[in-house]
Amino acid sequence: MLAKGSLDDPERAGLVERICALYPQAQITRRLDVPHNRIDVMGTNLLRQHYEGKKTLLFGVHQSALRYSDEGSNACPNYWQFSPYGFCPYDCQYCYLAGTPGVKYSPMVKVFVNLPDILAQIESVASRFTQPTAAYLGKLQDGLALDSLTGYSRVMVPFFARQLHARLILLTKSANIDNLLGLDHGGHTVLSWSLNPSEISAGFERNVSSPAERVTAMEKCAQAGYIVRAVLMPIIPVPGWQDIYTGFLESLLPAVPLQRITLGQICSYRGALTLMETKLGKENPISRRLDRRRSADGRVRFPLALRVQVYRYLIDCIRRIRPDLDIGLCLEEHSVFGALKLRDAVGRCNCVV
Repeated sequence: MLAKGSLDDPERAGLVERICALYPQAQITRRLDVPHNRIDVMGTNLLRQHYEGKKTLLFGVHQSALRYSDEGSNACPNYWQFSPYGFCPYDCQYCYLAGTPGVKYSPMVKVFVNLPDILAQIESVASRFTQPTAAYLGKLQDGLALDSLTGYSRVMVPFFARQLHARLILLTKSANIDNLLGLDHGGHTVLSWSLNPSEISAGFERNVSSPAERVTAMEKCAQAGYIVRAVLMPIIPVPGWQDIYTGFLESLLPAVPLQRITLGQICSYRGALTLMETKLGKENPISRRLDRRRSADGRVRFPLALRVQVYRYLIDCIRRIRPDLDIGLCLEEHSVFGALKLRDAVGRCNCVV
């Protein structure tokens, strides 16, 4: 689907045409008078909208793609994040993106064709940085899922290599790293993978590279000199979770020279949980353990005691294997850091330098 601005200059039109040519049987709809976030979705059925959106690739222009995260009532340090893409083609059953306003009203996978404008916005803001500061790609999309189509990483990584203080932090579930290898990254790009053990991934992550494929990609990128991180999230305490996660960490940590690992659990808004339960039923392994009361930041989480128990177990496991590894928690409440005696770790998580 072609939205307003997608064909406005030869460079944009060329990108759109190259990608469309890869799918000669695809239906192409032109809505060149309508912005990307104003295109109507299909019907009123939540699940149908979701899956039709996953199958629809929309090209448009994002005029405010660089934003500052403004989390309140939790321990998130906040950071600059940018969006050359919108939403994600993967089908993780727990997906928190499905509950965000942008996806709720426009649940289509998006490629924003004005990448030069987006990078110019970053450069303008970065000119005011006085120390290494993150520009995060992965808050509202997967940072590499569409890279084989766009080749955006071949532009972004060298761009950040030239920046004095701006650093690219990219989060993905993809194992598609071909465009990254051989680039001059200058140590200014941090590549981070969202991971779960295969037993968890098989039950909750569809149409996604396997954990083993992701770990192999991490090893290759580390060998290419990239800083590599892992985000173990959402940790789902299914029966036998201790052995499942211990085995996974005992395999991952010796294999990949991680700079940091961030742990996180379910922290979704009600809209995303409603969609998850439409897919999995209300008696799924996540819903059965949720504390249905909203936290101060509006999210729904597992009970505090369970979260602390899970984190304490995994932190002890990590420290046994890699005592020196930096450990952070994602989107957690200050009370959890206090219970774990991790107050010094507040603000030392995946999305910041």
